[in-house]
Amino acid sequence: MTIRSRISGIGKYVPERVLTNFDLEKLVNTSDTWIQERTGVRERHIAADDETASSMGILAAQQALAQAEVSPDDLDLIIAATTSPDGMFPAIASRIQDGLGANHAGAFDINAACVGFLSALATASQFIATGTYQRILVIGSEVLSRIIDWNDRNTCVLFGDGAGAVVLEAAEQGGPLSFVLHSDGSGASSLYAHGPCSAPNGLEADGYFISMDGRRIFKFAVQAMESAIREAIDKAGLDLSDVDLMIPHQANLRIIKATAKALGLPPERAMINVDRYGNTSSASIPMALREAWEQDRLHEGDRLAMVTFGGGLVWGAMIFEWSAVGPVRPKAAPVHATTASGS
Repeated sequence: MTIRSRISGIGKYVPERVLTNFDLEKLVNTSDTWIQERTGVRERHIAADDETASSMGILAAQQALAQAEVSPDDLDLIIAATTSPDGMFPAIASRIQDGLGANHAGAFDINAACVGFLSALATASQFIATGTYQRILVIGSEVLSRIIDWNDRNTCVLFGDGAGAVVLEAAEQGGPLSFVLHSDGSGASSLYAHGPCSAPNGLEADGYFISMDGRRIFKFAVQAMESAIREAIDKAGLDLSDVDLMIPHQANLRIIKATAKALGLPPERAMINVDRYGNTSSASIPMALREAWEQDRLHEGDRLAMVTFGGGLVWGAMIFEWSAVGPVRPKAAPVHATTASGS
């Protein structure tokens, strides 16, 4: 029998501080109108000084575990996706494992930029499909505000902080129907951030800020997300008309709308929350997934098209069959009619 996997719990956390476009007008030469016309972003959340990718990941994970009614001790593995870890090592997944008290779980990180969560979800589903593990926590968590040049209006308006998490469990139905992951490293210079190992003796004098060729990335993103969804749809043996909801990476409203238009999907079949959070990289899709559930946009048997792109350059998509969140309840025993004598 084929082992499927289902999302039994979804969690989300965003920092309390909100940075609006009007706040940014005081920092750089920009305006609310300029930002909204080009990105669709109105505001974004910024981590407090004592918040990190791991601390936010713990809070999102706790919400997901509570919804799934799963104890941390029941987790077999924790996979965390991030481009803004607490440090070079250990993995934030290990810090999250300790913070949750998941005493029996292995833990590791994935860095695939904004494709990180989808890569982690694909990885987790393979562990379950082979029967290696039964229950895996998958997290995307980012503090991108720490690697933003707040003097660069082309990037500082785009990004925000946040975390999302899901509990993936072995099941008889639900889960990935197909996924595709791609990379073209020749485009790395279009979207990147240096780090402490980029050059010896701290020669990166300009810091470790996100650098992006906006025009090239926009063109790449629309083409990449359209092709990835078409490929994943074909791989699943479905048609685009079978997609009930597209959950795209929340990078830019114009990119999302252009992708939907290229696919022939009506606007109402795309989940959008970029206006309130900006681009949260690997946290983007799980945060949008949680909000789609909160808005009652996820129904039993729905086919979801998760799609994303990021620095690498990388891109990918997953067709996911939705099954209701929460614990699996045992089926009630059938009630048999009895005769008048009770025999």
